[in-house]
Amino acid sequence: MPEETAPTRTPTDPTDSGSSSSVLKSLGCGGAMLVVLVVIVPLVWASWGSTDSPHFPRTAPEDMAGRAFQHSQEAYDLIGFKRTVEPGVRKIGVSTQNTLSSSSSCYDGGLLGLDDKTVDGAYEMYHSWALDHVPASQAAPGLRRLRQHLKDKGWEITSYQEGTQGKDWDLFAKRDDGDGTERMSFTWFSDQEYFVGGASAPCAYDPAWKDGDIGPAGDHQTPPALGPHNGT
Repeated sequence: MPEETAPTRTPTDPTDSGSSSSVLKSLGCGGAMLVVLVVIVPLVWASWGSTDSPHFPRTAPEDMAGRAFQHSQEAYDLIGFKRTVEPGVRKIGVSTQNTLSSSSSCYDGGLLGLDDKTVDGAYEMYHSWALDHVPASQAAPGLRRLRQHLKDKGWEITSYQEGTQGKDWDLFAKRDDGDGTERMSFTWFSDQEYFVGGASAPCAYDPAWKDGDIGPAGDHQTPPALGPHNGT
């Protein structure tokens, strides 16, 4: 059977670059401008729409706070901590901690996606927690177990370091669930036997936000007690 060959493109082929150039020449400047408008206008419209109506989910800060806290609670239980940590912190880096905070670092692309500006009313919620007097016998197996659990749940492990010879341990993970990116981080300081954890929820837009409100939206949230099975 004779071997099939690909059809030869001729100068009249509409996909030929020379033909396309000829068409544009025949249309003149007006035709070239039309092509530019066909490409640019939809991009401008989409960008304008995203600025006027932020693409972040419209979610109350307390809901995103609960989401971040739940990630911390799950990790806390999995590592095997038994103490109950009340809301607040006396001295960061030394005492126990259980706090919520909000950031306004949620950006919108703006015109053509080239801008890099925050959106008024948008926020990112963080939950931070810490425990003192955590021995290596609890931190090391707990972090190994947590790393595997997060991988099984679809989290991407972005960094993992097992401290050897008295060095610190680190575990960082992230996941995109469709609403945006959520992150978790854990560090155990071997010399201080101090364990730090944290979780963030994706950026969201506060539906109660009004022009003139002072941000960041969602600040001043208070978490429940952190403990085994939420302190129960």
